[in-house]
Amino acid sequence: MDDSGIKKQNWDVKETELFLEILKELDMKKCLDGRKVRNNKLFKVAHRRMTAAGYHRSVDQLKFRWKLLKSAYYKCKREPDSPAPTKIQGWWRYEKTMIAIMESRHPLVGDGVNSDRNDEVTEDSDGDASILHWPQPCPDNSTQNLGLIIKMDPEMDSQLKIGFIGAGNMAFGIAKGILSGNVPPVNLKVSAPSSRNLGRFQELGIAVTHSNTEVVCGSDVVFVAVKPHLVPPVLNEISRHVTDRHVIVSVAAGVTLTTLEQLLPENSVAIRLMPNLPCLVQEGALLFSLGSHAKPEDGALLRSLLHRCGLVEEGPEAWIDIHTGLSGSGVAFVYLFAEALAEGAVKMGMPSALAHSIASQTVLGAGKLLRESGKHPAQLRAEVCTPGGTTIYGLHTLEQGGVRAATMSAVESATERARELGQKSAAGSRK
Repeated sequence: MDDSGIKKQNWDVKETELFLEILKELDMKKCLDGRKVRNNKLFKVAHRRMTAAGYHRSVDQLKFRWKLLKSAYYKCKREPDSPAPTKIQGWWRYEKTMIAIMESRHPLVGDGVNSDRNDEVTEDSDGDASILHWPQPCPDNSTQNLGLIIKMDPEMDSQLKIGFIGAGNMAFGIAKGILSGNVPPVNLKVSAPSSRNLGRFQELGIAVTHSNTEVVCGSDVVFVAVKPHLVPPVLNEISRHVTDRHVIVSVAAGVTLTTLEQLLPENSVAIRLMPNLPCLVQEGALLFSLGSHAKPEDGALLRSLLHRCGLVEEGPEAWIDIHTGLSGSGVAFVYLFAEALAEGAVKMGMPSALAHSIASQTVLGAGKLLRESGKHPAQLRAEVCTPGGTTIYGLHTLEQGGVRAATMSAVESATERARELGQKSAAGSRK
């Protein structure tokens, strides 16, 4: 890092070595989610130490650098006779350190396959990591071992097949996120009754069809991305084709896991997922809950598939409806606020186009700062206010208008409506 403190675009050897030594010191073998860039807390600590050493990278840049190095490590493992990857300049300089980090645990599935990358954790509500204990496959069944590796970590093999029933915005956003990983378009297929929304999937190289059965029979993971009232007829149509190899992921608001499992064959693996519209630009907030027959590795698989879509968290099903009110509907609340911001500027004399452009950037910048700083919103709000300044006067007006109470009530109303939809879907499935 030069004396001016200006961030360099390219990493040099010294900076990378320091970064890896910090990760090793933080003991990544006990923070296995760090290997999949899951543990934000670990990378925030690394960020502070790198900053103290004079290297001013963002947390996201540290995560990306780790992902590149990790990808090079796995490439060498998959192709031991090939030359060192050329995409990461100087990879061989860090080989010993990477091996020290990545091979500190015993393999999952026996000789010849390094599966450290398959280790996974979930995060409890307080952010502490808890290790999942994987079932040990039969050592004499190499086919079963390979299948387990593919199922648990689709980035390590391109054989995993993914299907979408429904071609709306949620399906499209999730598909884009999956494709931005290492899953090729040829492994995806989408079905819808009409061709209206299928063209944009075809532009991504994804096969399309009008047959839901075709999608299910050719897929390992099936996203059911249809309107809530269409879930029962769709599942009734495909249920006879669902086997124990399938993972069925529903993104329908209000449709409970109990309803899904009643409509699917006995012991089917069902997962309830609630994404939001910013998945379209890989900045979504996604929460999922495992069904009674889903295993930890099914959750790990879903995380691995969706990690490019945005923030992916797991929680009890009771949180799904709250997430719907907070993040699913909350996107519209933010849009309303952004519109009001712009209209306020128009009222004061600013041209409409410019006002809306600045309002959108203000919302984007505020959200990014909130996410990356790790500070409570109230703390950031206080940092903007100066005694007797413009902001505190504006905030006083918002408080007089009841914006805080109105927003809380909006989340509450949206959550209650999601619960009502769930009760209706449950009642409909019992008829």
